[in-house]
Amino acid sequence: MKKVLVIGSNGLVGGAVADALAESHEVVRASRSEDERVDISDPASVRELFERVGPLDAVVCCAGVVPFKPIEELTWEDYRAGFENKVLGQISLVTEGLSQVRDGGSFTFITGILAREPIATGAAASAVNGALESFVMAAATELPRGVRINAVSPSVLSEADGYHPFFPGYPHVPAAEVARAYVRSVDGVETGKTFRV
Repeated sequence: MKKVLVIGSNGLVGGAVADALAESHEVVRASRSEDERVDISDPASVRELFERVGPLDAVVCCAGVVPFKPIEELTWEDYRAGFENKVLGQISLVTEGLSQVRDGGSFTFITGILAREPIATGAAASAVNGALESFVMAAATELPRGVRINAVSPSVLSEADGYHPFFPGYPHVPAAEVARAYVRSVDGVETGKTFRV
């Protein structure tokens, strides 16, 4: 049994991931509103979380906020906000948490289909998701002690029907199916991969 930290466990994806992993592992649930509180955009908050809950066998992130606006309305501040939250927030899990992850452990990030498929108003999300997938690929070549890193890149969630009109013709994926990709990352042997769901 592994000890797995799931960040963003109060969301659609995070809840499904935490439930799936809890079938065979000890899961620590964290978010901005749960008992284990964390704000991934604040490295000090991330560091304090690891100090409270470590050591760990796996760190899973299902959190990250990015703005959606027409490109002519996106400002430098919008792009920076997306990068600081979803990109640097998840990277901080490695910089602040690597020492708390046991040998052979893993990190799993969340990206999204917009890393490779565009929608209107999605330029900032595409930039953010692409950056994360590139980081995962590169970081996998350098992480020490057999620690692995992967990303899960889902399409729009079946349960998030409010977003469906913004993803015309895109496949809808159930949160439970996304959760299976996280289980593959935590319990498998692969590293440097982006699992597309």
